Formats: sequence, structure tokens, C-alpha cells
Amino acid sequence: MAAPITDPSTTATFWADADRHLVRYLGGGAFTGEIVERAAGSFVHTEGGRKILDFTSGQMSAILGHAHPEIVATVRRQVSTLDHLFSGMLSRPVVDLARRLADSLPAPLEKALLLTTGAESNEAAIRMAKLVTGGHEIVSFARSWHGMTQGAAGATYSAGRKGYGPAAPGNFALPVPHAYRPDFVTGTGELDWRRQLDFGFDLIDAQSTGALAACVVEPILSSGGVIEPPPGYFAALREKCRERGMLLILDEAQTGLCRTGTWYAFERDGVVPDILTLSKTLGAGLPLAAVLTSAEIEQEAHDRGFLFLTTHVADPLVAAVGNTVLDVLTTDRLDERAARLGGVLREGLDALAARHPVVGDVRGRGLLAGLELVADRETKRGSDELGALVTRRCLELGLHLNIVQLPGMGGVFRIAPPLTVTEEELALGLSILDEAIGAVAASG
Repeated sequence: MAAPITDPSTTATFWADADRHLVRYLGGGAFTGEIVERAAGSFVHTEGGRKILDFTSGQMSAILGHAHPEIVATVRRQVSTLDHLFSGMLSRPVVDLARRLADSLPAPLEKALLLTTGAESNEAAIRMAKLVTGGHEIVSFARSWHGMTQGAAGATYSAGRKGYGPAAPGNFALPVPHAYRPDFVTGTGELDWRRQLDFGFDLIDAQSTGALAACVVEPILSSGGVIEPPPGYFAALREKCRERGMLLILDEAQTGLCRTGTWYAFERDGVVPDILTLSKTLGAGLPLAAVLTSAEIEQEAHDRGFLFLTTHVADPLVAAVGNTVLDVLTTDRLDERAARLGGVLREGLDALAARHPVVGDVRGRGLLAGLELVADRETKRGSDELGALVTRRCLELGLHLNIVQLPGMGGVFRIAPPLTVTEEELALGLSILDEAIGAVAASG
């Protein structure tokens, strides 16, 4: 098919209008220099006729790929019958989704609140924990990302803290158990996470006013650089919370619903949180999020007058989409597919690491993988420029990747293709990444 002809003057007007009228919300970063016209499966298509492989599932959300036919059919059907209601009204899609989410989870997680975004679900979870415990202090990882609304932003340390005035009082950072860059080490040089965890809570105890409410963490820190705490860590963390009367909140916005090879990432650790938050993957690209907790915690919150009223709480349109997402995940056994294709992806990334000295580490689980670039493997010294150049070259070659660039880390590619990705598409993405790394390393 011939490439579409785009009027250069129209394109110039588009970018001029974008520059004149859009708030730049990317924290200093620039918009991707392509006008996206449509998306289907694992690819986005630009007005200029380019086909770009999407290795980020949109904003880490489109786990069924773009324009999945069953999602499209559900939206068309539901929007024509029931899309939005007064917040106190209920519909069948909402109650069905709440029941099905509870059925997918271990006891005692059986009560659901349906919202729109990850920040909103974390906000609700934190608010609930404060009300139920009577405390206000929140602990989260030092490289965490939980959202940009007030409570969620207070628990976010990877970005966005400077220049906005004081955060809510009582937010404490916990050291990240990072095996590739350990701060506490054993005699053999490996991460001593138990000593690190003890040290972290010693500092928290010293700062706390005795009002600890909750610890909110991701099972795998995604925006923090795809960092996976070691087995046993979350059981020990839960015990620390229990000792202090805190609730454990797990944020599975990006790890939930089959991406890591199991329905929920916390399954690996055998630890059930007091509150679970879901978003991104639950709506497969549409704005849907959820808070799940026990009947006991929900009852206590209700007795104390829990209030979290939003315009789009329990909307039937996105709830219907959520039910379709669960249908597809179950019918197509996408947890097993993510585990299998995750192995293929990991093998390919390990091969890249063997070929390119600038690849310092490969990590992650299932179809959530991280590849960290370094200027020097021995010292693990990072290079922001290296990561930016590889990202740019990948896009030129037809691959969209998200690069996490934080202080002390040169750049970590956060690779999260749709769970519907094919082996051929994985191979294409790995080939483009291989070429991009080789070209940038050779030029540097």
C-alpha cells in the first residue's frame, strides 16, 4: 500500500498549534516527533506512513494490543446503551467486574472500588489506610512511582518532587533492594536485603511520630528502573508492617493481570496485601482502575465514614471493558503466554548483553523486562547520553521504547509489549534494538 501523502503545510500547522496551545507535561522531555494516525495490534501508524513497533503497550496499558476486536465490540455495544451514571447508581457491569476481580484473588481480598487511573486508586488506598489505622504516615520505595495526585505524589520518589512546595507530612522513603546496585552487601558482595530492610525501618522509626498508616510499594519497581526485590523480601516487609500496625498496599498498576507470567506479581511471594491497587492493564488502554481490600477493612472504613467520591467512580462503560479484558485473559490463557514469551524475550536480551559491552544488566519477569545501559561494566557507571541516543535511533528504525533515566543510572529500557505480541514481533524489536545499540556504541 502506498504511503499516504501528507500536506507539509498541514503538518507544520499541527506542530505550530501543538507548540502554541499544549501544556508541556513531560517534565522537560519533548513530545515524540510523529503524528500518530491509528494503532492496531503491536504497532502504531503515523500520518507519514511509518509503522512503529510499540514495546511499551501505549502507556504500559494496552496489554491486549491496540484496537483488539473484542474491546472494540464491547465499547461500541456499551456506549450505545449505558456509558455513565450518577455516582450512587449501580449497573450490572460494575458488580460483575467487582465479583470477578474478587474471584481472581486470594482471600480475603473481596471488596472492590472501581475508579479511573492508577494515581486515583493509590489515592483512595492511602486515604482508606489513614482512616482505618488512624495514622497518617506513609512509607514507599525511594525509586517509587505511584502517581501525581497529592497523596500518591507524596509517596512517589522517582520524579516530580521538587518545585511544588511541601508534600503531605509523614512520607518516608525506604531503600530499594537493587541487586545490580547493592548498597548493603554480604561478605561475597551480594545484596544483603535483610540488613538493608532493618536499617530502613530503623530510620523510619526514628522519624515517625507513632502514626504509621501504610507501606505502599510495587512488586516490581517499573518507573524506578524495572527493579525486582528478591524472594523473601515482601514477606519480611509485611512482618515489619504488622509489627507497627501498618497496612501493606501493593500497587500492581503495571505488573497486574498476567504481565509477569502470573495473574498478579505478588503470587510469586505468597504474600497477600491488605489493599491491592490495579489500573493501566485492567482497562487495556481505557481509563479503569480498582482498589481491592478485605471485608474487614472495608467495614472499618465504612463505619468511619469513608468518602472517595469521583465523577467517574463505577462507570459502566469501562467496567464492561474490564469484564472483556478478564474474558480474553482467561480464554487465551495470557498468563501462560506471558511466561513463555517472557522467556523468549529474556533469551534475546541476554544475547544482546553478550554482544554489547554497554549492556550492564538484564532483569524483570515475564513481559516486563529491563535492560540497563552503562558506560563501563566494571564500575557500572551510567551514561544518560547513551540511553537517549539509543532511544532516538530505535525510533528512527521503527521501534518505540521507554527509557527510564534516574540519578545514578545511565538508562534502563523498560520493555513491556502487549501480551498478544508474536514471537516474530519480539524478534523484530530485538533486532532493531541490537542494531541501534551497535550503531550508537560504534559512533561513541
